[in-house]
Amino acid sequence: MSDPKLVENILRSYREHGGINHLDGANLPSREAVADILRDLLRLVFPGFYGHAALPSDQIADGVAETLSSVSRKLVREIRKSLEYRRPAPATDGRDLNVPIEARRIAEDFLADLPRIRELLASDVQAAYEGDPAAMSHDEVIVAYPGLKAIAVQRMAHQLYQARVALIPRMMTEWAHSRTGIDIHPGARIGNRFFIDHGTGVVIGETTVIGTGVKIYQGVSLGAKSFQKDPSGRLVKGTKRHPDVEDGVTLYANATILGGDTTIGARSTIAANVFLTRSVPPDSLVFYEEADLRIVPKRRAGGEAVAFDYAI
Repeated sequence: MSDPKLVENILRSYREHGGINHLDGANLPSREAVADILRDLLRLVFPGFYGHAALPSDQIADGVAETLSSVSRKLVREIRKSLEYRRPAPATDGRDLNVPIEARRIAEDFLADLPRIRELLASDVQAAYEGDPAAMSHDEVIVAYPGLKAIAVQRMAHQLYQARVALIPRMMTEWAHSRTGIDIHPGARIGNRFFIDHGTGVVIGETTVIGTGVKIYQGVSLGAKSFQKDPSGRLVKGTKRHPDVEDGVTLYANATILGGDTTIGARSTIAANVFLTRSVPPDSLVFYEEADLRIVPKRRAGGEAVAFDYAI
């Protein structure tokens, strides 16, 4: 039997610290169910890589149909919980949302988008293979590179984030974060051929925009420089807080790029350990020389410098 005094003390804690209770509210999406959904989705986007047995090509149609049926049921159920937790505003005609119908619509739209997501992931696998001399095959990238797993989960979570599904997108990316050490917010917008090498400690914030062919190394942070507050001192949500990284940029280990008005120009290289809170032009090389931050033009294949004016 439990100690009645201990029970009462815990109940008193619930009353006094109610901000961390979830009592009498909507049933929340399940962490275990979201993890199961992700495992199903990874089996769909990388067939033959996430199962316990080989997948013969003559059985793939049945396998896809079975997995789609399973993931669809679970996804509709968890999205429905999310919509019941935080319902979107009523339609302009004043009618309230039909939660079961909306949950099924969102799930169907999401699953219909998987071929497009697979196209993006194919470009990410190719970027990793081409960008890492240690990569011996595409298969190795898929089974062994944590960056690819984090990117795959984020690309799928991003679709649900855009559909304004509460909780589930963050649960998805935190599942990947706990397994890879790579923290990519589902709101980040990421172009194709994205490669995270090594990956541990990478942080990419919600309003980050990343172009095509970007490569980043371990410990890179794309974060916020400051937080806007309302008159009562509370943080304002939804503002642009994180940097833009244009096409073809390379960010080396432990570089920190901060600020919603910071843009790293196309084809630039940011050296290891650089701390940057201002924009740099395209074709820049940014590094420390002793204690001074240097921003200089890179040289193109013919050896000529890329000319631009920039105060250092």
